[in-house]
Amino acid sequence: MAPAVRRERPPPPPSRPLRVPGPRAPGRHGPGCEHRCCPAVAAALARVLLPHPGGVTILEVKVAELHKRIKEAFEVFDHESNNTVDVREIGTIVRSLGCCPSEGELHDLLAEVEEEEPTGYIRYEKFLPVMTKALLEGRYRPIPDDILLQAFETLDSAKRGFLTKEELIKYMTEEGEPFSQEEMEEMLSAAIDPESNLIHYKDYIATMVTDEN
Repeated sequence: MAPAVRRERPPPPPSRPLRVPGPRAPGRHGPGCEHRCCPAVAAALARVLLPHPGGVTILEVKVAELHKRIKEAFEVFDHESNNTVDVREIGTIVRSLGCCPSEGELHDLLAEVEEEEPTGYIRYEKFLPVMTKALLEGRYRPIPDDILLQAFETLDSAKRGFLTKEELIKYMTEEGEPFSQEEMEEMLSAAIDPESNLIHYKDYIATMVTDEN
């Protein structure tokens, strides 16, 4: 019987060098990257979240500015100086902060800030966080001025450049979501030219844009 032939094991394949992944191309995201690979996102996050020389973030500065604006607007209607306002003034306060909620949106906001058993008054400490969140999220943004102009020009079929008080009241109370009496009076007081008693809508829109800025 022939002796068994001993076979040599083949040598192991050469080990591959450890590959360290390089930076991904901007905009290409992979598992677990959490968008850190995107320079634009990283830069935006840094601007908001990284502390500035004063030790606070841009977000904290923004919130502090909003708190100041909200407090100033609230205090105008806090006639008793007890950190409460009449619930009927909330719509005016919200609009003074550059917001344009619909009647339904305002109703929802009131539901958030009213007491479980409504008292007819809104407390500042309940209004502040709700309003701050709404402003940070950009809720109740006003309609762009070019869309407003287009809407007024549609109502002004004769292309006169103005509407009468009666025409505006008719459109605002009969078409679409009707304005409340309070909203109508507030709008008219700002929109009507006291000399001509007409609504020169281009001037009115320009005033609104200036106020928002």
